[in-house]
Amino acid sequence: MAAKPPAGDPVQDAPQVAPPQHAAAGLPAIAHTLKVAQAQMGLRRTAQTLLKVNQKDGFDCPGCAWPEGDKRHTAEFCENGAKAVAEEATLRRVTPDFFAAHPLADLAARSGYWLGQQGRITQPMYLPEGADRYEAVTWERAFEIIAEELTALGSPDEALFYTSGRTSNEAAFLFQLFAREFGTNNLPDCSNMCHESSGSALTETIGIGKGSVSLEDLHRADLIIVAGQNPGTNHPRMLSALEQAKTAGAKIISVNPLPEAGMERFKNPQTPLGMLKGTALNDLSLQIRIGGDQALFRLLNKLVLEADGAVDEEFVRDHTHGFEEFAAAAKDADWDETITATGLTRPEIERALAMILASKRTIVCWAMGLTQHKHAVATIREVVNLLLLRGNIGRPGAGVCPVRGHSNVQGDRTMGIFERPAPAFLDALDAEFGITSPRHHGYDVVRAIQALRDGKAKVLFAMGGNFVGATPDTEVTEAAIRRAALTVHVSTKLNRSHAVTGRRALILPTLGRTDKDVQASGKQFVTVEDSMGMVHSSRGNLTPASPHLLSEPAIVARMARAVLGSASRTPWEEFERDYAAIRERISRVVPGFEDFNTRIARPGGFTLPHAPRDERRFPTKTGKANFTAAPVEYPEVPEGRLLLQTLRSHDQYNTTIYGLDDRYRGITGGRRVVLVHPADAAELGLADGAYTDLVSEWKDGVERRAPGFRVVHYPTARGCAAAYYPETNVLVPLDSTADVSNTPASKSVIVRFEPAATNPTPEQALAQ
Repeated sequence: MAAKPPAGDPVQDAPQVAPPQHAAAGLPAIAHTLKVAQAQMGLRRTAQTLLKVNQKDGFDCPGCAWPEGDKRHTAEFCENGAKAVAEEATLRRVTPDFFAAHPLADLAARSGYWLGQQGRITQPMYLPEGADRYEAVTWERAFEIIAEELTALGSPDEALFYTSGRTSNEAAFLFQLFAREFGTNNLPDCSNMCHESSGSALTETIGIGKGSVSLEDLHRADLIIVAGQNPGTNHPRMLSALEQAKTAGAKIISVNPLPEAGMERFKNPQTPLGMLKGTALNDLSLQIRIGGDQALFRLLNKLVLEADGAVDEEFVRDHTHGFEEFAAAAKDADWDETITATGLTRPEIERALAMILASKRTIVCWAMGLTQHKHAVATIREVVNLLLLRGNIGRPGAGVCPVRGHSNVQGDRTMGIFERPAPAFLDALDAEFGITSPRHHGYDVVRAIQALRDGKAKVLFAMGGNFVGATPDTEVTEAAIRRAALTVHVSTKLNRSHAVTGRRALILPTLGRTDKDVQASGKQFVTVEDSMGMVHSSRGNLTPASPHLLSEPAIVARMARAVLGSASRTPWEEFERDYAAIRERISRVVPGFEDFNTRIARPGGFTLPHAPRDERRFPTKTGKANFTAAPVEYPEVPEGRLLLQTLRSHDQYNTTIYGLDDRYRGITGGRRVVLVHPADAAELGLADGAYTDLVSEWKDGVERRAPGFRVVHYPTARGCAAAYYPETNVLVPLDSTADVSNTPASKSVIVRFEPAATNPTPEQALAQ
């Protein structure tokens, strides 16, 4: 029997704190998975869904984009994947009666956790101008409202079409087609806030903005460097791949300001011995200061250059460009500066060097810990430099591995969700559909918020996600959203974005990954692309949460018909009726998808071509892989301040809060905590258990405050602190972004600590 949602918001700033754990997964993960699944779905539905997750005839997990091998386990999911499925397949429902009982002001006062726990939205909902609560609306009227607002704009560029990474290939292709036929490239997406820095760096250096490795490459590597990433919480199934690599003899280096349980020991729940004993993963843990990664890799490159026979001279000669300029810059790397930037010791760096030199096949994996800094793109370029020096791109068991978060975020970009599309893509799109796509660039996420703030954008249409909860500078962003004429969110469940609206607002409820999708031509499936370029199908198996739901492709197709009218020659009705028709058009527009419908019918799907990996061909401007030589940067923090990184808890996926625990870090029953090294806390007078306000400092002089955080003494790197987002997004200035990629610098926030105005009472803490 599924449990009812919480009636009230629990206290979130009075957690219980225990020492951090030193192993991930195992029996506790199984127990927690079953507990959450039963609470949301009940026993029968739990079996119906979890046995189909990531199976060749099932549905793709709505969580992360980690790939599956050809051979699948019966339970091909992790704890956090099961939570994602349970939240979507929940038996809880949000009906029009719920909205009648909860005015907008009430929803705006609730936490993201409480909103998400209420269940699946069952009908389209409309907030008229001046109204205090949502009301039910027909689909026909909803599309009329969208058409009214979009056709009244002074320019198509006053509209923003945002995409979340859970959107399927088919829906994403239609969405970008509609936006461009409407007349804009304003297609911001969640990549702008996470791996845009990776795409920018990799496109420049190797010619394609994706990783160059497969799952099999990880299993064959001699050395895997995991930098700025916490697989145990964010990509738990990656731990199985690391374990397999270790078993085959690989060494693993972790580069992270925080010690993470998953990288210390993995207790594989697929085997009895794994659950009991587990496998130690780290061979070397480099507890680096936040933002010191570029300096570390630059010095390592200098040391590789100095080591006899360490450079793959044939590869460098035949396949790279810019070596001399890079080598000159690398030779200037300084030990003292690197130690200052990184907080590491000379023996630690020398040990890392020895492991690099001993490896013939090296992979570097990374995530937000590298991508969300001002110098993020330069940092990733430096990672590529290291791999190029040793010939470790286009070699089995070696390469770059940016680990994507959301399950189809990479596929959405492949389908054309990008504010700066390649001319060749637009040419192919125009030729196929007889349209004229705009050639000027559109807005990314940060520029979209600025456009709303400045009155240059008036309509925001979000295909999934939680735009308000995911973006930086919360007060600025929310004020900008409220200036919009219309906000539209295609959603399965409630989140903060439904409570912060334009003058008018729509919530359009859609099918989830777990839901059956039946259209006029029969049962449908959609496709996704994983983090390593594998494309496969996804078929839901549950009766939809309501007969009033539409699929994402159907929503786009009907909106297009309402907005574009009879002037559009695009067969929108056919696309809604049969998704194979969409895939046929994709096959004629997007390289690598030729004969799409035939290839996707094969169990497990197919792998997209990747020139650097497949043939050591680099489609850059120079025709070769490019060494780069950016100046070394790292954050400099004034005395009495710390450098804060925002991060997830273990009970969280992106902005979705599954629960209030962070089991591996020892936090139970609360989220408003800040992790501070005991020595830093002593210098700042921050007692363990004290309450503080976090105040960020940036060059604009604006005070940004996150109040009421419990101090937790924690073994993070010296000079650093950590706290969960979205609660700390308020501290990240909108204009504080990465060079080139414009990604918010959420991992480099200078903060000071001020006494909290209020602390939870002992009664609140006891109740919690």
